[in-house]
Amino acid sequence: MFKDLFSLQGRTALVTGGSRGIGRMIAAGFLAQGAAKVYITARKAPACEATAKELSAEYRGECIALPIDISALAGVEMLAGEIRKREAKLDILVNNAGAAWGADFDEFPESGWDKVVNLNLKTPFFLTKALAAQLRAAASRERPAKVINIASIDGIFVNPMETYSYAASKAGLIHLTRRMAVKLVKDHIVVTAIAPGPFASDMNRAARDHADAVATRVPVGRIGTDEDIAGAAIYLASRAGDYVVGATIAVDGGIVYANPGIKGDGWDH
Repeated sequence: MFKDLFSLQGRTALVTGGSRGIGRMIAAGFLAQGAAKVYITARKAPACEATAKELSAEYRGECIALPIDISALAGVEMLAGEIRKREAKLDILVNNAGAAWGADFDEFPESGWDKVVNLNLKTPFFLTKALAAQLRAAASRERPAKVINIASIDGIFVNPMETYSYAASKAGLIHLTRRMAVKLVKDHIVVTAIAPGPFASDMNRAARDHADAVATRVPVGRIGTDEDIAGAAIYLASRAGDYVVGATIAVDGGIVYANPGIKGDGWDH
């Protein structure tokens, strides 16, 4: 009954923003669990191709680079077209590509709003829609297809940094996950989300460059590792996660759910 509970043997996945950071961690995790093919996207072709080569050499399965900028709908359609050319079925889609922008409230530019909201919220919806036929073709009651949206704890709690469009886009993605889950579960496509906390990446330079300082603000006392984020994605992508639908899992060392809401020992201290 429990044999191969977390196996991804023979499955085909697409991880957007897969050349580095959390996307690369998830792509590697899928290959380690037996995925046959993991496609990764990134804007920069050299980095995308280098990661695909490294992961293909390290694991049995194949990692394939599709260096396409998916921040606009033309790129989304191009990526979906490339997948359609190569695959009749897609078992797993991880919407991980993202952007951030920080600026003072009084100075926050429209460009910093549009860039972030388009990539973080609009792209996951339209890419999932564009690949719905491949996901439906892979899906069955016994083995659902999976869509995993990579949100952020910034969509659940309030980060003190002035990253307005990022916070709004991630909160929106968490609710969009639920709305898409309602629609797609009827087709045996299970939609979930992960809300990561601090992981070393180009998106989170503080965690990457000052891990010890960041760790002091995390209840478990450290930043996240490759195993932490890959483990959550493998769980949701595999048989183990088939009954988890529409949910967002915080993978954050306790920042959101194991932190007191006020400072000190209580209201009177």
